[in-house]
Amino acid sequence: MCRAISARNNFQPPVSVKSDMELSLAIKQRVNAIAPSLVAIRRDIHAHPELGFDTLRTAALVRDELERLGLSPRCGVGRSGVLVDIQGAQPGKTLLLRADMDALPIHEQTGLPFSSRYAGKMHACGHDMHTATLLGVADILSRERQRLCGTVRLIFQPAEETPESGAEAMIADGAADGIAMAITLHNKPELATGEIGLTHGASTASSDEFDVIVRGRSTHAARPHMGSDPIIAAVQMIAQLQTIVARELDPANSAVLTIGHIQGGTTHNIIPDSCLFRGTLRAKSPLTRQHMEQAFHRICQGCAMAMNVQVEIHFQRGVPPLMNDDHLVSQLETILSSQFGKTIVAAPSSSFGAEDFSLFTERVPGCQIHIGSATPGRDDHLHNSDYQPDEQSIAIGTEALARLAFDLLSPSQPQENL
Repeated sequence: MCRAISARNNFQPPVSVKSDMELSLAIKQRVNAIAPSLVAIRRDIHAHPELGFDTLRTAALVRDELERLGLSPRCGVGRSGVLVDIQGAQPGKTLLLRADMDALPIHEQTGLPFSSRYAGKMHACGHDMHTATLLGVADILSRERQRLCGTVRLIFQPAEETPESGAEAMIADGAADGIAMAITLHNKPELATGEIGLTHGASTASSDEFDVIVRGRSTHAARPHMGSDPIIAAVQMIAQLQTIVARELDPANSAVLTIGHIQGGTTHNIIPDSCLFRGTLRAKSPLTRQHMEQAFHRICQGCAMAMNVQVEIHFQRGVPPLMNDDHLVSQLETILSSQFGKTIVAAPSSSFGAEDFSLFTERVPGCQIHIGSATPGRDDHLHNSDYQPDEQSIAIGTEALARLAFDLLSPSQPQENL
């Protein structure tokens, strides 16, 4: 958990940058000026949700906005992503900031005037707000290059919600080349609008998938002794697999194992030849993830031997846990407390959801920031067909990321481990 801190008072800006207070005020004023246009962009994207890598309209909107700011974006990075580098007046390191662009295969039920125009597609995770936020950051940084040291790389990523990762595709196309650190943000309806949350350690969990085929020998239900029952064996495996979390892991370093599908047989009176089950493993540390995977194979193979069946395991590793860099988190606490004039809260970290931004934080120090998006009077949750986040969180996220870009790249900022 992150500690509460007071506003910092020891930041020393580089010679070419105005004072801490002047920078804070300049950012706030520009955010206030562009906030209505950012909301309009968000509503446009929200009304036209796109899935996976098919974010072509959204990418074109992003490209047009960046070019309007006088920037030169690269399109088609990671198939349909957009990347742009904003170089400051002074040399320095490169900071990557990411927004995700894709929606979810959910039919929207909000009834909002700008609700999805496409049946079965909805921005129910707030990626529309993330995209608008990062465009706001582009506006501020492009106007204030003289205050900026180093380079800020903005990436607008497709396919965060799909098994095939947009982050992986963009990294393969060079999006992570030369970066020193990486930051993303996510709206969080569990936090009040105006609050910003940071977490030390894991922000999200790993996500691995498995398909297990248990092969027995078919026989009539009246003669079970003449076959090998794969359904009974699969049931034993599933029951034993739950003991990994319950009895093999330290409760303080827990994990989640979920069976989401089981299928075997076609009728009442036949023991089938095979039974299939599939699900996911999720963990919040690399060591716990490794233990879970090894124990999973051990139990499935042991049960198969005990029940006189064969087992075929298809285990697919997904994204790793998103591990926030502790040193970077401490820097962010200080910078954001200075910008907003209040302490930064500890973001709840109970979720075992996954996030492919972890593929960036595997390579360089990184962090996910949580921006409070709770709409007063509502009890919203991500991935819900009636999700209605507070649009004020766009301006808050823009202000936060812009300030972090200036300060993290400042020569006076401690750079240990970065």
